Amino acid sequence: MYRVQRIYDFHSLPPHTLAVLVDRLYPRGIPKAVMADVWWLKDLTPSAALRKWYHEDAAARFEGFAARYLEELRGSEAQQAIGRLKALAQQQDVLLLTAVKNPQQSHVSVLLDYLGEPFVPAE
Repeated sequence: MYRVQRIYDFHSLPPHTLAVLVDRLYPRGIPKAVMADVWWLKDLTPSAALRKWYHEDAAARFEGFAARYLEELRGSEAQQAIGRLKALAQQQDVLLLTAVKNPQQSHVSVLLDYLGEPFVPAE
């Protein structure tokens, strides 16, 4: 099972849970010690060019962003990262961490759709 949480709300891992950062850039203000046990799968994230294009007008471009990001997820590097993520999820629950302000309208929700998983916020 996958759950989603903003990195700024993350303090510790629940029992039997792995944490995976699914952002390309390291989150501002987060000490490295907090991330010591967190996997970082950068290849799961949108390219810098796609991310920049989307953020120019996020409200109007989400559908186009989602379509382009799904195309990027079909690439070989992304497929390897997806395989790794799926392997981790077979071992135990996975907490997907992100710094985005609205995870439900971001690459995180698109990634979960791609995986056929529901968007479940962490409690």
